[in-house]
Amino acid sequence: MNRPHKRNALSLAHMRELIAALGRIGRERQHQVVILRGAGPAFCSGHDLSEMVGAEPAFYRELFDTCTELMETIQSIPQPVIAQVHGIATAAGCQLAATCDLVVAAESARFGTPGVKIGLFCSTPMVALSRAVGRKKALDMLLTGDPITAQEALIHGLASRVVPDDQLEAETLKLAHKIAQASSYVLAVGKQAFYRQIELPQQHAYGYAKEVMTLNALAADAQEGMCAFLEKRTPVWRHR
Repeated sequence: MNRPHKRNALSLAHMRELIAALGRIGRERQHQVVILRGAGPAFCSGHDLSEMVGAEPAFYRELFDTCTELMETIQSIPQPVIAQVHGIATAAGCQLAATCDLVVAAESARFGTPGVKIGLFCSTPMVALSRAVGRKKALDMLLTGDPITAQEALIHGLASRVVPDDQLEAETLKLAHKIAQASSYVLAVGKQAFYRQIELPQQHAYGYAKEVMTLNALAADAQEGMCAFLEKRTPVWRHR
């Protein structure tokens, strides 16, 4: 995201740019992992309020439809998406981080849903937030609008890792490179299966997951990986 003068606020145009870029990455499959980060002093400050004041209902619906499409795109592309968070991730910016598959946060980063303080409850950020942290913590953040630290985000499940500020980029790249060592086919299977099973009742989740694992076991990369393990050698992925 490259709107540093706006703290990478999610204008309608910027969200469309992100959707197009992520969609292209997902279709082309030339990259194993995606890192989403913001230029300037912040990860993302949320929606661009300057384009929201005095707008018509049709604009608001289009704005939130597009925001929803962006969040769904992040979780639907085959590559894992890592949010590299520094500065603030607030409102829709917090939603953006919570939606990403993994979050690496700088120690000084802050996460928040402050909409209640300006009369616009963070209802769409609530969807992602409440699926990342427990209900009580989510409501605490939503009802007070108070930010939490990166360490609190880690404790409550909003962040995957917290690292020193000066190591944020290096540690995020290190994680991305580690994930990228796996078969892209297997990563895609696993990511899709995770989101499909997570909301299912346990019995249905097992029913779905065992079928996924059966088909995965038949794949060329699964056969190669099992053989490589037994033969004590490094697997050679064919990404299928």
